[in-house]
Amino acid sequence: MATMAKAFQTPTKSASARWDRDPLRERMSPEPVVTKKTPKTKTPGRSTDRFITDRSAMDFEVANYLLSKENSSSEATSPMKMAYRKHLAENLLNDNCQKQSRILAFKSKPPPPSEGFQNARTTLYSQNVGAGDQKPRKTFRYIPQAPERTLDAPDLLDDYYLNLLDWSSNNVLAIALGMTVYLWDATTSSIEELMTVDEEGPITSVSWAPDGQYIAVGLNNSTVQLWDSTSLRQLRTLRGHSARVGALAWNGPTLATGGRDSTILNHDVRIRNHVIGKLTGHEQEVCGLKWSPSGQQLASGGNDNLLHIWDSAAASNSSSYLHRLDDHQAAVKALAWCPFQSNLLASGGGTADRCIKFWNTHTGVCVNSIDTQSQVCALQWSKHEKEILSSHGFSQNQLCLWKYPSMVKMAEFTGHTSRVLHLAQSPDGYTVASAAGDETLRFWQVFGTPETKQTSQKRTKEVGSALTCLNRIR
Repeated sequence: MATMAKAFQTPTKSASARWDRDPLRERMSPEPVVTKKTPKTKTPGRSTDRFITDRSAMDFEVANYLLSKENSSSEATSPMKMAYRKHLAENLLNDNCQKQSRILAFKSKPPPPSEGFQNARTTLYSQNVGAGDQKPRKTFRYIPQAPERTLDAPDLLDDYYLNLLDWSSNNVLAIALGMTVYLWDATTSSIEELMTVDEEGPITSVSWAPDGQYIAVGLNNSTVQLWDSTSLRQLRTLRGHSARVGALAWNGPTLATGGRDSTILNHDVRIRNHVIGKLTGHEQEVCGLKWSPSGQQLASGGNDNLLHIWDSAAASNSSSYLHRLDDHQAAVKALAWCPFQSNLLASGGGTADRCIKFWNTHTGVCVNSIDTQSQVCALQWSKHEKEILSSHGFSQNQLCLWKYPSMVKMAEFTGHTSRVLHLAQSPDGYTVASAAGDETLRFWQVFGTPETKQTSQKRTKEVGSALTCLNRIR
């Protein structure tokens, strides 16, 4: 295993020397350019003096008397105007007709309302809280448009059909850069080199097991290696494909692998004869694999524009798929199962399709389709809201956040200069990592804000105080 000293060298300023860039090194923002402001010149001939009138010769009392006398003489003969003013003062100005009380007056406090007065307009500003709700519902949230952090990812393969990024349940991000797999701990920001290959490479896929300790690595030579991330050692090699393995998906101890040989193999990693099923419904390379959260169904997408839904109970049969869906007009790589509806699957098509489609996997019916105007590379559902995030290639290279089921675009995130090939979601469900062909790894807080440390510490103190009081009572 190669040493980390060779991989992490001091980066140079040359953009062409990609081998000198540190893998997963944080990219700093450029210093702001300070420009000097040119002082404004005064217009010649213009005076800066200001004329102030002298009001010492004015008699304000006489002027006020004349104005009031003129107004009173015109309104004294009109009883309708006097009644209108009285009615207006009672209803709008809260006046009791004995003294004038204006709202917009220079006073220390506004006039108090009359006894028994109720303002019906206050209901416009109240929040509707249900009987079973514990707190008011949020009406909006702030979505940052810039990434929280940007890391360098040199030698990241710009290949649409590969899956080179995954985030474990232990908060460790795995990314394949050329011939090497790196592990970035999101808690400590530490970096480890898991493994490096030579003739077997490059690495074509990575996927964490549900426990967050073991990781599967697909290779260009048609094999799959299992590694222990804690001890950094290889456990075994899985064989069975005849071409590169670009898609991986775990379902407990069962690992589904999809290859360029258009086949899907199910491996039970606990037994010696690990291949327990072979699925041959695709005609070209399998580039997308996802198990449903219940583990009852497997979704597979291929370069043949087909989407298949497989039943786990019939995983050993070669062609016993539940549904063969051919609505997409390009390769189907982006797949995501809905976390709040078990039979809802989202799929994304390539450049010739550009659509996100939603499927009822029980009936095989497409319930909705939206044209994104860009190549769909990856999809991620939110764990906290009914929202879905998509990453795109040609021609915008952006990320889009959609509200489900209306599919209204809530936000758009730009910054990548090449197609955003991979997405991975943090265990808490708030942060999403994106990897693109521009060899950068960016972190976006698109699904809300996690609980702050201050709130956690406050709750810890409250629990400690409650336990102390309980011990005193005992």
